[in-house]
Amino acid sequence: MKPELITLHINGRTHPLALAPNVTLLQALRDLGYVDVKCGCEQGDCGACAVLLDGVAVNSCLVLAHQADGVPIVTAAGLGTAKHPHPLQAAFADSGAIQCGYCTPGFIIAAKALLDANPHPTELEIREAISGNLCRCTGYGQIVGAIQVAAEQMAADEGRRTDDEGGIRHSSFVVRPSGGVR
Repeated sequence: MKPELITLHINGRTHPLALAPNVTLLQALRDLGYVDVKCGCEQGDCGACAVLLDGVAVNSCLVLAHQADGVPIVTAAGLGTAKHPHPLQAAFADSGAIQCGYCTPGFIIAAKALLDANPHPTELEIREAISGNLCRCTGYGQIVGAIQVAAEQMAADEGRRTDDEGGIRHSSFVVRPSGGVR
């Protein structure tokens, strides 16, 4: 098949590519060096290849690279850095939710999509959100616990963020730099 030009926007980086129309997003990501996107079952059953495609968690093995042309893609590595990890990355590490680590990026992507849509999920909602991801090592309890910890941390962080005028936003009021409260 004749290659066609596309542009993939991955973790804030732009990658112009010439790809055959049958190349999956998983193949393209791996070829570009995004090794945090794991090649598991290649049938959409395990969730190891999950990425956020325009904010929606998808199994990259089921998406053609051309379908992602011009669409923002975020991998688990794109959420944070070793120095400044995303709360989900930190919670997984701190909670022992990582055993062999192969499934971890997919779980983090599924959890990120969940917490973006529902910042305060119940345990059942967490279990449903990660039901498309398989793990052979942890038994899921530590993974669910890590997502709960991250949700709490993200909610606390949101309560401490500054607003557009430089005030510190708490859950019920904003403290202005001038000392005023709204």
